Amino acid sequence: MSTKDYAKTDANNERKHNILGMSFSEVAERLQEPGQDTVLVPMGSTEKHGAHIPLGTDSYVTMEVVYRAAEKHDVLFTPLQPFGYSPHHMGRNEEGAGTITLKAETYRRVLNDVARSLIYHGVKKVIFVSHHGSNTKPIDEVMRQLRYETGAYISFYKTPTEREANVVQDLFENPPEETPGWHSSELETSCLMATADGLVHMDRAVEDRAHAPAYMGGSFSKIDGTGTVKFQNSENIWVPMDHHEYSDTATIGNPFRATKEKGLAMFDRMADHLGAYVDEVRKFEVNVTFSDYPERA
Repeated sequence: MSTKDYAKTDANNERKHNILGMSFSEVAERLQEPGQDTVLVPMGSTEKHGAHIPLGTDSYVTMEVVYRAAEKHDVLFTPLQPFGYSPHHMGRNEEGAGTITLKAETYRRVLNDVARSLIYHGVKKVIFVSHHGSNTKPIDEVMRQLRYETGAYISFYKTPTEREANVVQDLFENPPEETPGWHSSELETSCLMATADGLVHMDRAVEDRAHAPAYMGGSFSKIDGTGTVKFQNSENIWVPMDHHEYSDTATIGNPFRATKEKGLAMFDRMADHLGAYVDEVRKFEVNVTFSDYPERA
């Protein structure tokens, strides 16, 4: 599949799913159909990855999974939010890493405003979707508030990756110590080959591992990008670390076994998993108790 401009509509399809390309009357008609009160909201990121794949890696993966799930399971989705919560990917001041991050409060406000807008129109079930793991860090408060204030079903779907890659685990060739589901490793490189091959430059790729920040000395270690360090064989210490402090190249793992074929298979698995979740969510009985949005200005 070639690189997609996700700002474009899916107008060539007989049945539209991207609300960006739908008129207000089309959206209103769709929301009246049985089972069409669920909407996917793709949350991306623009952040430093390994030198061989683009800043938009998490956005490309998120959007491809959402697009495939929407087509196969007939569910509406919103345009991609391309900026996420990525303060740890900013890199050193003025080094030019290119990351654009939202502060946690700004990010929560975006989630709130998007969900409240959709609920205002009659959506009962909002599923945020993201490939960027750190987009899940600030969300508990705002998701609970949305549920308590409106009665709508609110959830956040993180694509199968990192330590939660069971859906695609058998597709990896890299052994666990090469962290195939992590930053710029086998999974992400394969997926970018499958959806944006022209943006992958394997001549710039390196194999690398995570490590505890140098200032912590030899008593601590780190195996991947989780926000914890190991101490005396226990991984129960959470430390606010910047990515460049524990990953010298923004690559955690081995990208050299990545292939386009793997990426396509991974997208199929991820989209099927997300779509199956959507099908289950459609069965939920949800009573929205307050849909108005008077504070929208």
